[in-house]
Amino acid sequence: MKKYTLSNGLRVVVEPIPTCRSVSFGIWVKTGSRHENEQDNGVSHFIEHMLFKGTERHTAKDIADLFDGIGGNVNAFTSKEYTCYFAKVLDQHLPIAVDALADMFFESKFDADELAKEKNVILEEIAMYEDTPDDKVHDEASRAAYGDHPLAYSILGLEDRLTAMTGDDLRTYMRNQYRIDNVVISVAGNIEEQSLLVLLEQHFGAFANHGTEPVLSTPTFRGDYVFHQKQTEQNHICLSFPGCSIADPNLYAMVLLNNALGGGMSSRLFQEIREKRGLAYSVYSYHTSFADSGLFTIYAGTAPKQTTEVLDITMELLGELAANGLTDAELHRGKEQLKGSLILSLESTSSRMNRNGKNELMLGRHYTLDEMLDRIDEVSMNDIVNMTKRMLNVPFSVAVVGTNDKAAAKLRRDQFVPGTI
Repeated sequence: MKKYTLSNGLRVVVEPIPTCRSVSFGIWVKTGSRHENEQDNGVSHFIEHMLFKGTERHTAKDIADLFDGIGGNVNAFTSKEYTCYFAKVLDQHLPIAVDALADMFFESKFDADELAKEKNVILEEIAMYEDTPDDKVHDEASRAAYGDHPLAYSILGLEDRLTAMTGDDLRTYMRNQYRIDNVVISVAGNIEEQSLLVLLEQHFGAFANHGTEPVLSTPTFRGDYVFHQKQTEQNHICLSFPGCSIADPNLYAMVLLNNALGGGMSSRLFQEIREKRGLAYSVYSYHTSFADSGLFTIYAGTAPKQTTEVLDITMELLGELAANGLTDAELHRGKEQLKGSLILSLESTSSRMNRNGKNELMLGRHYTLDEMLDRIDEVSMNDIVNMTKRMLNVPFSVAVVGTNDKAAAKLRRDQFVPGTI
């Protein structure tokens, strides 16, 4: 992987992979729901949609026809901290993809008719999300953990805020957030670097939007309780604990802890709750890293009559973890699992483009594969013990979506905190 800077200061990360015939190209922007406020919540995701709805040169259908016509894929996604526009095409079609994405990035019209139609599309997306309680509960989990901090905001936004947004609102937000210092171009695949840089200079060299990086407030983990009543067949429950930021040196210890507790089919939660007792179809844990914080979350969906038993088992497993830590076998298996998934992911140009773009945007640095494998191998049992203590040192948060919350409401959220009875 190599780093370059265009004449205007725009950062470019390039990973040539001459053994493949595809190229993945991405434009990464450090903006997401975290950078919004209560009034413009949802604007980052709205802009992402609108960049596909037409420019002076291309209609929305033209953009779709163009990529279909070269057998390529084009898409985008918005997260809490960044937005990415990307395409994967045959190496010979890279100039077409760069031209089209640059046109979308700089020349989108935000036509009033398209704006109105796309508002309705996003409102349908929100409605679909609200009808999916096993998705909805994760937004509620963010609120329970972070309260009214922007990291708890919905990426999709709120209906009344979206309805009021205009094309000028979107353009103003883009001027503030789509700045040179906030953008990274990431390319991976079968490319000739000097030709690529000439191509990027041609399409992005005139980019001249500079600005000032806003100061973001660091969230405080709150450990709250949130219940969203909804007529469902199951109770959907999330328990959340403080985790690690993307730059935390203990991140791999957290990931290995997650793998052992609920990160796969061999994990304690899956084996005990699903395999041994058949109490849930879906039970797992995951860790999410942000720039300055992180969340470790346990999810389970189960029938109301089984909720107490599922939560009791979960508390028992957490108690065992706090008292005895992991076994040597669990730690070894977790390391091999993590190394395997890391190496396998590198076989995709999309994965490499994503990893390089995100690392440059969020960290400003990159680890080689060998460095990452060494960091995984270096995690000790003592690191796991310390991470467990850190995770359980404050009351955990609880979020429930379902018909009732009687079982979850009885949980003592401070039961693992040292010194409590």
